[in-house]
Amino acid sequence: MTDTATRIEAADCCTEFLGTEFLQALCEPSRASILRMLVLKGKSDISSIAENLPLDRSVISRHLQTMEKVKIVRSEKEGRHTYYQVNGPELIRELENLTEGLKQIKPFCCP
Repeated sequence: MTDTATRIEAADCCTEFLGTEFLQALCEPSRASILRMLVLKGKSDISSIAENLPLDRSVISRHLQTMEKVKIVRSEKEGRHTYYQVNGPELIRELENLTEGLKQIKPFCCP
């Protein structure tokens, strides 16, 4: 494979990773705040998350749905309440995949 082809492949891989729903969900400031609260408090329902954030419960609920869709958080229903927590193994797996993908561009930008 030529240097140009290798560069194109590495650049495409990088672009693919950076455009994922996972990163888009993770980088939204409100979602980052919700993630922070879940790290600080552990397993929490929407009411307890809302106590510490300047967001409506409905907004928090939509953000949590988005985060659950891409496996940043997971939920568990207990009676009438749904509790959310950080999905640590999946979060780590996605970040490791991102790191491995970004390593492909290292030869081209980090001599």
